[in-house]
Amino acid sequence: MTAALLGFALAATLLILAPGPDSLLVMRNSLRGGRKVGVCTAAGTLTGLLSWALAATLGLSSLLAASRVGYDVLRFVGAAYLIWLGMTSLSQRRTSAERAERRDGKTEPAPAPSLRRAYANGVISNLCNPKIGAFFVAFLPGFIPPGTSVRAFSLLLGVWFALETGLWMGVLVWMVDHGVGWLSHPKVQRRLERLTGLVLIGFGIRLATETR
Repeated sequence: MTAALLGFALAATLLILAPGPDSLLVMRNSLRGGRKVGVCTAAGTLTGLLSWALAATLGLSSLLAASRVGYDVLRFVGAAYLIWLGMTSLSQRRTSAERAERRDGKTEPAPAPSLRRAYANGVISNLCNPKIGAFFVAFLPGFIPPGTSVRAFSLLLGVWFALETGLWMGVLVWMVDHGVGWLSHPKVQRRLERLTGLVLIGFGIRLATETR
């Protein structure tokens, strides 16, 4: 069991460190609203992950993976949400630029989302990505040792994955919070907003066009 947990921890770490829409969303909201907003976004993401882990344990994710229609519906909803988030970042960048011209080059920062909205961002972004549910169904069984309860060990691995993700997102929030000296510069914020928007749109398009 210990070897299975260590192997899973290593594989999960490599997957979590790969940049994805959830991490980008946490960084974007941290830039806009600071540490509390970033933490709330991360908490929303973890809520989604734990929900997927529980669903996988109960077999609901397996049904989703087997249902082409259900998978596609959730996939398109998730893609539309990511594209909307990206468009929001791009439109915010343009609005800031327009305000800068009217205020003699003084750029106002992007408005910070409320804590409730930041949490909802994390939950919706995660739950509307069916690849996460399919990931749990396909990935977790490979680390379940013989002779153990499949349901209990699957839930343990799902919780472990969520905890590792939460640790990484905490690091991201800390990095953004402690880099505020240069990250708060208007030009840097505009470029980060634009880059984040383009990447989120790219993730949305990829999710919409990918087939399983």
